[in-house]
Order: sequence, then C-alpha cells, then structure tokens
Amino acid sequence: MKKVVFLLAAFGFAGVLFAVPPLSEIAVDLKLDEISYVSGERVRGIVDVRNMSPDKVSVGYLNSEDRLLVEVFRAKGGEQLTRFTKTPITAGFRVDANEGQKLEVFLGDHYDLREERRYLARAVLVHGGMRYEGPLRSFDIVPGMSLTRAMQIFSNADGLSRQFDLVRWMRGDTEHLFLKAHDLGTSTRSWATFDLGSMMKITKPSVSIMPDGKVVVFHRFGPDHFVRSEFWSLPDALEFREHSLVRDPETAGQARVQELYKEKGVPAKSNPWWKFW
Repeated sequence: MKKVVFLLAAFGFAGVLFAVPPLSEIAVDLKLDEISYVSGERVRGIVDVRNMSPDKVSVGYLNSEDRLLVEVFRAKGGEQLTRFTKTPITAGFRVDANEGQKLEVFLGDHYDLREERRYLARAVLVHGGMRYEGPLRSFDIVPGMSLTRAMQIFSNADGLSRQFDLVRWMRGDTEHLFLKAHDLGTSTRSWATFDLGSMMKITKPSVSIMPDGKVVVFHRFGPDHFVRSEFWSLPDALEFREHSLVRDPETAGQARVQELYKEKGVPAKSNPWWKFW
C-alpha cells in the first residue's frame, strides 16, 4: 500500500513538472541607453535577439518571413502609439540556430515621442506564426532645464522663423548640453535634438546665428577648454557640421607664460642706466 502511494505521489510530482511550459526558444529584448531623454532626441536603443531554436531567423530581406517590431505605449493608460514610418525599424539580419544578434534602433525616428511623459517600449519578433515578446522597458521624455534661447529669421522664406533653445540635463553622473530647434510661422516642424556633450555650469553657454545660416554654440567643456559646435540652418534643413575644442584664452595665456619660464624663454627685465624707473 505504501509503495502504491509513493508511486502515485511520484507521478503527481512529475505531472507538475511537465505542466510547466518550456523556456522560449527565441528571446528578444530592447535595452535603452538612458532612462530619460530630452524632447526631440532620437531615443537610441539596442535590440538583442537570441535564437535557441533549430530554425534560422531572417528579417528584412526579400525572402524573409519573420518580422521584428518595437512597440511603444504611453505608461499611463497603456495606449499604444502608431508608427508614422513604414521603413524597417532596424537593418536586415539573419540569426542561425544557437546564435545571437544585436541591432541598433532609434525609436524617435519611427514614433512621435515629443510629448513629455513616461513611455513603455518592448521588442517583438514574429517567427513561425508566433510572437516572441521582450520585457517592457520604461523611459521618460523631459523638457530639459532651459539656459538660453535665440531666434533665426529667414530673409528668403517669408513668415518662417526658427527658435533654438539650449537646455541641460543629466546623463549618468554628468550634465550635458542639448540644442533643441523648432519652426514658427508658416511651418511648425520640430527638428531632432542634438546632444552636445558634457558641460560645466561656471560659464553660461551661448548660441549665435550668422546671416549666412551658420549657427554656432559655445560651451565650457572643462576647466581649460570650450567646445565650439557648428550647424547649418536653412529653411528646409538643419545639419550638424563639426565640433572643435578651444582653449580658454585666460588659462591658455597663463599656461604659455609658465611654459616660457620653464624653458627660460622669458628674459629678466633690465633698464638702461639712465632710466630710474
């Protein structure tokens, strides 16, 4: 009798084990660079695809039957956002059995993420008629802390102007400077926000607009250096041109004098015998 009871218990325990669904053969995940982004940033992330199945995963090619999606929701209410693009969200890729792939994605290129609020996003891979969903990742869209503003008036486009805003926001444990831009008047277009790198608050950054459409941002990068960022701003375009590092003129002058003294290149002051001052 005891042996029968033991066997029944053993079979019952095995039944519980077999009732647990097997682990997913395909895993997909979205990993974002930051937990918060300034409004207008492209919101960069990495999609990680791991294929533990015997099949090949193929996305983005002419004969591909699989699809990779990134779904975005408003955190409050759970409303799913609609993509405004039809282009692939990542480059095409193939993943063989027991292999993986990491792919770069910019959510702001496909979804309107300018509204300042919290969002949720996840990666989804459709393979063999099944959806493989990754975990939801949350991120915030923030306005940034305003520093200064400038307005560009286009002489060759009546009624069109462009407003530039410099704002700051934390990136990790350092503060970064961002340039935001949006059109006013005959257009209400908002342009991508540029991360200009880390900044020090001891000197207020500046933005200057030249008559030919050149926009120059100047901000302190470190105790002895500034960063000069140059853009072209035309009625139908806003393009980044270059970054350059500029020595602080005050500290640069002091450093040069110190170098000359070390090199003995600064002669001692001497007066003619007939001068008494």
